[in-house]
Amino acid sequence: MEIISQGAEAKLYSDRKKVIKDRIKKNYRIKQLDEMLRKTRTKEEANLITAARRAGVPTPFLYEIDKNKIIMEYIQGKTIKEIFQKSDENKIKKLSKNIGQLIGKLHSNGIIHGDLTTSNMILRDNKIYFIDFGLGYFSQKIEDQGTDLRLLYNALKSTHFKILNISWNNIIQGYRKEYKHAEKVLKKVKEIESRTRYAKK
Repeated sequence: MEIISQGAEAKLYSDRKKVIKDRIKKNYRIKQLDEMLRKTRTKEEANLITAARRAGVPTPFLYEIDKNKIIMEYIQGKTIKEIFQKSDENKIKKLSKNIGQLIGKLHSNGIIHGDLTTSNMILRDNKIYFIDFGLGYFSQKIEDQGTDLRLLYNALKSTHFKILNISWNNIIQGYRKEYKHAEKVLKKVKEIESRTRYAKK
């Protein structure tokens, strides 16, 4: 197996059939605390992936959870980031609406992804798979859902600035269609934006 990704929290290994996500040991933490935190967060991420799948959001199939490791299906496909960079307006609209609906399914089931970016969405067989729930958690709070969406907006703004309005507007359409509390969340997104602007002054 080869390392395909390494972040602050985990290393990802793959043989193109499965992926192993191994949470990194933090030497600055007390050993017992570090082991407990890594084990807890690994279990939480596995629970989020499973819950998302049950909610109708495509996610990798989990094969095994072993202490600090999650062994899961390798999703062969292209990231939405790659696709957005090469697609026409109609395709971007269609995919964006789908993304909005899938986020609506997550939020309807109290799932906060925590890192909604187009790099964490993979298109395979006309399905968008959500990956990397490592920063996610369970919450029904409108504030948390608003923050989740605001992070996606910021990610689109920094990575896909030229298609920001097209993508965001269609994500919102899909989100409204799927989630009954969408208007409350979108109002919160604007409130969070206002707070951010005020803090920068």
